[in-house]
Amino acid sequence: MADSKAIAQAIRDGRTSLGIEFGSTRIKAVLIDDERNTITTGDYGWQSHLVDGLWSYDVDKIWRGLQSVYADVADRVEADYGLKLTRIGQIGFSAMMHGYLAFDADGELLVPFRTWQNTNTSEAHEKLSELFQYNIPERWSIAHLYQAVLDNEPHIGSVRYFTTLSGYVHWKLTGRKVLGIGDASGMFPIDPNTKTYEQGFIEQFDALPEVAAQPWKLNDLLPEPLVAGTPAGELTPEGAALLDPSGVLQPGTMLAPPEGDAGTGMVATNSVRRRTGNVSAGTSIFATVVLEHKLSKLRPEVDLVTTPAGDLAGMSHANNFTADLNGWVDLFRQFSQLNGRNVDDGTLYGELFRAAIGEDADPDAGGLLAYPFRTGEFLAGLAEGRPLFVRGPEARFSLANFMRAQLFGAFSPVTIGMNVMTEDEGVEIDSLVGHGGIFATPVVAQRILAAAFNTPIRVMTTASEGGAWGMAVLADYLRHADLTLADYLDDVVFAGAESVTEAPRPDDVDGFQRFFARFVKALPVERSAVEHVEIGG
Repeated sequence: MADSKAIAQAIRDGRTSLGIEFGSTRIKAVLIDDERNTITTGDYGWQSHLVDGLWSYDVDKIWRGLQSVYADVADRVEADYGLKLTRIGQIGFSAMMHGYLAFDADGELLVPFRTWQNTNTSEAHEKLSELFQYNIPERWSIAHLYQAVLDNEPHIGSVRYFTTLSGYVHWKLTGRKVLGIGDASGMFPIDPNTKTYEQGFIEQFDALPEVAAQPWKLNDLLPEPLVAGTPAGELTPEGAALLDPSGVLQPGTMLAPPEGDAGTGMVATNSVRRRTGNVSAGTSIFATVVLEHKLSKLRPEVDLVTTPAGDLAGMSHANNFTADLNGWVDLFRQFSQLNGRNVDDGTLYGELFRAAIGEDADPDAGGLLAYPFRTGEFLAGLAEGRPLFVRGPEARFSLANFMRAQLFGAFSPVTIGMNVMTEDEGVEIDSLVGHGGIFATPVVAQRILAAAFNTPIRVMTTASEGGAWGMAVLADYLRHADLTLADYLDDVVFAGAESVTEAPRPDDVDGFQRFFARFVKALPVERSAVEHVEIGG
């Protein structure tokens, strides 16, 4: 770690990179120096909400959150180093992938932002997947656009541009309608050879009668995909004022291509080479493996996206992961407070998580079942979700088994797609890296995930840094684009990185497999809950 004088000089010289990522529950900023050391961070919490039955975020909170995390960074730089943050070397924005932000010819938003959480696009998913013989998940941007066409939504004829959240923020700060190729691959399929959209698929899409009747062609609506290391525009005076209303930050900073959270997860875990992979775990969870070749056929359980360098990767994506788990932990927090004990997050999560691998925990969670479905889940065939905890009358109900069931249940949906890749497609994996806040508690989540995937799981010292740090690294890569992204990560960023590996334990693997079999068998219980339990209770 650099000393404070060296960091202060890097700030003065503009030898810094800023990454800002819009996650599902928080917006985070990370400022790093030219040695990739974290200088300071900023944080802003937000939540999606239903608008006319669709999950959305308020647009004003996009900008309020952006300005808040930037102000956090600038204020901490001034407090810690006595410096005004007048310039930054490079900036990059990333965000949760997919979704739908559609604009008219005047740049006005036509409908509220539709997030990746929405599953109202099943008809579009099915028709496009069949047309292309390529999986087009429900949350992809093209599925949202096509569903609006199929539903004859009033706004559809006025669309002149659509993009993702990261692309929207980047556009407003630079004037450039571009997107990092990894994020673009979650809008529409990418050809890994040409590093652009699959033109044959675009022609098929435009030829659909209901699309041909529209006053636009798809190519004219999509942002331009850019590979990592490509300059993606400069911070305009208007963009600088939008990011920093105080007027201290000067325009002219070079921006990296805006990326999705899958790409920043790959970077933060050094998983961009073929046969490497990562598991990015947060509100949602996805396991991504960089492929050596295309899949043999259409596999609905596997998304095909790309690395920020444009190489094809297979992803098993589950919409649901920690939301229900966090709710249970908060319940235990409330109980602790009733007894006069105020427990910090690290201690509370640590105590509960460690119970899941303690001596009192049965390998299969004692017959308990936990379904983490707050929203719909394609992998489980659910249009909607209802968080559910189920036990048989003879199940062994203990705190240890309860927490083990919660963790097993959280990792079960993503296991469905991962099994398709490794068992049905024979995908080879040299290394798999865990990434996200759940891995901050040592050993526990690693050990549970190793059992679920039956493969060693490595956690690096940067695991808790998250996607914002990964985006800052991608911004820094603009200065190193003479190297391939894989070589830059291996030889520059992670050359001395430390990591801890948990190998799968036979008892854990056997226990998870028994739990998973019960989980799949009892899915009709979850479907019944969706049918009979209202969202509000």
